[in-house]
Amino acid sequence: MKSPTRRSFFRRTGLYVLGLPFVHLRKQLLGPGKDDPSLVYFTNGIKVTELRSHSAIIWTRLCAQMHPVPVRHERVDKGGTDFPVAFNEDMPVHEMDGAVPGISGEVRLIVHGAGKKTTTEWFPARESHDFTVHIPIRRLDAASHYTVIVEGRQSSSDKINRLTGEFRTPPIDTAVAPVLLATSTCQYFWNYDDAERGYQSYDSMRRMKPDLFVQTGDYIYYDRPGPMATTVEKARHKWHAMNSWPSLRTFFQSTPIYMLKDDHDLLSDDAWKETKPLGELTYTDGLKLWRENVPLEDKPYRTFRWGQDLQIWLVESREFRHQHQDIPAAERSIWGDEQKAWFEKTVKESDATFKILISPMPVVGPDREKKADNHSNSRFQTEGEWVRNFISDQKNMYIVNGDRHWQYVSKDINRDLWEFGSGPVSDAHAGGWKSDDVRPEHRFLRVKGGFLTVEVDRKEDTPFIEFTHYDVSGNPLHREQFSETIR
Repeated sequence: MKSPTRRSFFRRTGLYVLGLPFVHLRKQLLGPGKDDPSLVYFTNGIKVTELRSHSAIIWTRLCAQMHPVPVRHERVDKGGTDFPVAFNEDMPVHEMDGAVPGISGEVRLIVHGAGKKTTTEWFPARESHDFTVHIPIRRLDAASHYTVIVEGRQSSSDKINRLTGEFRTPPIDTAVAPVLLATSTCQYFWNYDDAERGYQSYDSMRRMKPDLFVQTGDYIYYDRPGPMATTVEKARHKWHAMNSWPSLRTFFQSTPIYMLKDDHDLLSDDAWKETKPLGELTYTDGLKLWRENVPLEDKPYRTFRWGQDLQIWLVESREFRHQHQDIPAAERSIWGDEQKAWFEKTVKESDATFKILISPMPVVGPDREKKADNHSNSRFQTEGEWVRNFISDQKNMYIVNGDRHWQYVSKDINRDLWEFGSGPVSDAHAGGWKSDDVRPEHRFLRVKGGFLTVEVDRKEDTPFIEFTHYDVSGNPLHREQFSETIR
């Protein structure tokens, strides 16, 4: 049974007017007033992305209104997930639940930290890029706290709006320092579990004050209704609506984010370069929209260091696939030759105490027998075996993955290799596995939503790494801790 929400309370008590929840109607009628047409707004928030010891990229989007269009539609549970009731897929996009129209203008940053102040030039927010702006910051000091003031205005206007964020840069590679990483996956707009703020998991993670957050894919779902993203305009709307939830906005104001894509935030289920369009939306469109919303320095696969004791590898699972049915199974690939060579080289070169492969999809599993899309499936058996063998040959290396709609810890039955699946961001998104189907690989299994943290620290100068699963409220459920292995 679903717990009562503020929305359901108002419905039961009759506080519903013209089909709108009273709280949203009140916000419209008695809220902060009409938008100032001469101002720009940061309704989609800001993100500190690709953070390194000496650099970062700030993402934002200029918006024409202070608040998103309120959530008007009721939801119904269909097969374990929530969908909007009687949603008109043909309504104007700017009228859809969560809509946030953009506006042209300019953005600059004022960065304070390490005893210095830096003001960037003005960067344009153009309609051709959905009014998104990516601003690089260079020459940062390692292990330092920074405040970033994001200023926006309509072009050449003297009326400026501001939003403030903060972050702390990673320490240098040789520094010993504790680190707390949080990660989650799979979030569909209509599976929110807090009618006001969006997702409880984000508020729970924010209270833990992680040093960094990794979103492992399916940040949005193009191929689920409310609307189905059959055009570029509707696809962009999915990003606007998701980024307007208050729980996400406040979390990203103080937590750096590293993002991976999977199939649903690229195009559709099991998408790759030869997948048919979703209506008018093509694979090429999906890549363009991804890059609008996820600033990258270069390749979509990359590695980041956090002091002496942690290095993470973020891999790309969609762009380099070679999976035609008519080619030999041994030649099928998810990563592609270039990415595999990069991964092998950089892992071997690393002297980090603990290493983590963060993958949008499982490598160990177990997975459903009918799946044929990831390294734990038989279709990619050859490359999957290569990845598993390579990682198990390394010292103190683990796998964290997204994609699966359940939380789990598994240990490969043939190797000393551990995999940790964070599970989806909300309970309404959980499913796809039976809770009593515990396989020999499983050390933990829970078909619910929540998130995963990874803590790296030292006890009496001995490094350890601890993986903890949480429910959406932030209650710990299962822990696995490992000390440094020397071999």
